[in-house]
Amino acid sequence: MRNLKLLFIGLLLITALPLIAQTGGYGTHKFLTLPNSARVTALGGYCIASIDADLNNVVQNPALLNSKMNNRYAFNSCNYFGDISYGYLGTAFSLEEYGNFGIGIQYIDYGNFEMTNEFGDELGSFSAKENSLNFSYANCHKQFSYGATAKAVFSQLAEYDARAVLLDLGGTYADTINGFTASFVLKNIGSQTNSFTNEKEAMPFEALFGISKKLAHAPFRFSLTLHDLQQFDLTYLDPNQRTTQIDLATGLPIEQKFSFTDKLMRHVALGTEIIFSENMQFRVGYNHQKRKELGLETRMSTVGFSWGFGIKISKIRFNYGSANNHLAGYTNMVSIIINPNDFLKKK
Repeated sequence: MRNLKLLFIGLLLITALPLIAQTGGYGTHKFLTLPNSARVTALGGYCIASIDADLNNVVQNPALLNSKMNNRYAFNSCNYFGDISYGYLGTAFSLEEYGNFGIGIQYIDYGNFEMTNEFGDELGSFSAKENSLNFSYANCHKQFSYGATAKAVFSQLAEYDARAVLLDLGGTYADTINGFTASFVLKNIGSQTNSFTNEKEAMPFEALFGISKKLAHAPFRFSLTLHDLQQFDLTYLDPNQRTTQIDLATGLPIEQKFSFTDKLMRHVALGTEIIFSENMQFRVGYNHQKRKELGLETRMSTVGFSWGFGIKISKIRFNYGSANNHLAGYTNMVSIIINPNDFLKKK
């Protein structure tokens, strides 16, 4: 078993070496990077180091798949900006001798668009959507768990289509006595098997490291996630952005510069859960990269902040998450998790 753990860690490191980082507007199938559940939305967009019965966390880190998720079903839906909607559906089952297995579907529907020619004449309409069929496996040995998710991705834009085969790898160390968890994840490793054009596009690869800590004598669990570790500098200079700062000596615009602290903080997502009981939780989160990229300098407001809650009503677990991504509006996501066996139990 020790050799197996070493092999898994080695695969995580080796697989990351040849990958080229892609951020911003580069690459395709970016819907895979959206928060897949209300809880993830509320915690700043990431939740890779919380081991519990939340089936939705498998998308964040396949190593979080465990026997507590056995026979659970998850339904997630988000009304995004405009007519865009996306979500995640999943289930899991456990085989004592072999480990834990999960199946899920991530999807996004961009809505319908009018089709016109170069003269503006209407020719009908077309739709655009993307889907990912996920197959997950995870197992554990003492305090270490490891997992993988294989993804078959399908994208359609009018008469054009693209397909990809991707892989997520995750490892988690859990000290349940002290309430501490640490995880490392490599997401979306792979390439397209068919592209929209003749050239294959880059995948939304991402390397993440996260920790969480549950206080022993207080109802708080804190989490910190470092995302996009494959590339340190995540800053972006908009060539169309107007600037009012002019170098008086040369008369030229002053080039915008970013501090080391700003570049470092763009990798940070923070989350806090107040656990009143197993049936009721309140959550808040902060994503620095979203705040810097989507906030307006003249009015930042609460861009980058998020919140939500989770409650259990009868035999149904309901979660809600809201994130302020821009002054243009919030995104709201709802999640429902059920176990059919709960409805079969005698009162």
